[in-house]
Amino acid sequence: MLTRVTNMFRVADLRNKILFTLSMLVVFRLGVAIPSPGVDLDAVEQLRNQADAGGVTGLLNFFSGGALSQFAIFALGIFPYITASIIMQVLGVVIPRIEQWQNQGAVGQRKITQWTRYLTIAIAIIQATSFSFLFHNGGGGLSLTGGNANQAIDLLPNFTAPRVFLVVLTLTAGTALLMWMGELITQKGIGNGMSLIIFASVVSTIPNQFSLVKASEGWGAVFVIALMYLALLVAIVFVENGQRQIPVQFAKRVVGRRMAGGQSTYIPLKVNQSGVIPIIFASSVLYLPILLSAVLPSDSNPDHNTWGESVQSWVNTHLGDPADTVYLIVFALMIVGFAYFYTAITFDPVKQADQIRKQGGFIPGIRPGRQTERYLGRILSRITLPGALFIAAVAVIPAIALSQYIPSESATAYSFSGISVLIAVGVALETMKQIDSQLMMRNYEGFLK
Repeated sequence: MLTRVTNMFRVADLRNKILFTLSMLVVFRLGVAIPSPGVDLDAVEQLRNQADAGGVTGLLNFFSGGALSQFAIFALGIFPYITASIIMQVLGVVIPRIEQWQNQGAVGQRKITQWTRYLTIAIAIIQATSFSFLFHNGGGGLSLTGGNANQAIDLLPNFTAPRVFLVVLTLTAGTALLMWMGELITQKGIGNGMSLIIFASVVSTIPNQFSLVKASEGWGAVFVIALMYLALLVAIVFVENGQRQIPVQFAKRVVGRRMAGGQSTYIPLKVNQSGVIPIIFASSVLYLPILLSAVLPSDSNPDHNTWGESVQSWVNTHLGDPADTVYLIVFALMIVGFAYFYTAITFDPVKQADQIRKQGGFIPGIRPGRQTERYLGRILSRITLPGALFIAAVAVIPAIALSQYIPSESATAYSFSGISVLIAVGVALETMKQIDSQLMMRNYEGFLK
């Protein structure tokens, strides 16, 4: 292992990329600790305690890397960008102009990226406004758990138009800065910038989760959960590296006076073709109802329940509790659906079959053209199902196991362990593969042995 690390830092170009990536992640973690202007710091401390107890606040805080409980400048996290990316990919199926951009290569991708940025800012403004109401009594506030159930957290006591504008501007600027940092990491660093930011957010919450387990259940529960983490890690690495190799043979042809072609290769189709993207997409979609319910009207009189309070209560109970049956079912179904959706976007059997035909290749025993398309589509459907079911099981089963093993209220605070391991291992594997490819180009074979 030490030899591998030495080889990574021996190449100046690769060393600079790694250091640049780490410096960007350090800046992100610093931004998580800087609160937005105009917030009540005493209320921030109460919000942090509530986030540790789970529920809606724990769900939102998990994917912001703790920025939400600080009401920091990065409280929105990278989710506005993810939501915008989902919308652009869906619109690419129904809007011909966006579909043309997708087929134009680098030029079209730059146009899609530009519109994704615009849409990200628009979504960030909406979510920042929702947060302003969420953290103030105007949207029902956030109720403390435990003995102070009727007490509301008011992080913005000076709820005036200029103050709200300043908060919305700060949170939107934080999202724009994160989006810029993620793109910089992708261009000048190593790995996918957006995925690494989510990786840093998720990994940063794991020590706090273990401390909550130890405080409430003792070292025995910590040992059991650590074993579960280890088993999940082994299973995830095994499935992530699994692939179906489809052989492709290229016919011989005469080019000038030379004979070209006649080579054979294969198309690697991973069992989990979509990686951790379905988890992130599903979490982002479940993230929206929680924010939307926060701005619904509510009555300050506890004896009168409005329809807005009823919706907030249902969302908090069923979509804000990761151990709830409704949450688990919806989350699992959305993961499977997004796995098929993202796989269909990233691997098109029609385009792949046409590319093989243009290059003079064919799959042994399969005719080029429509038969190759149907063959690739059938194989892709078969291997996508077990991969989608696996990542859904990894995300859901640990939450069920923890809720049964540790029936305390704080169990919701660390029932995300399956998601944590899946995102952490998936992003780490993809990043290490990029480092491997960089070292292979420089003939550092010792790193791969």
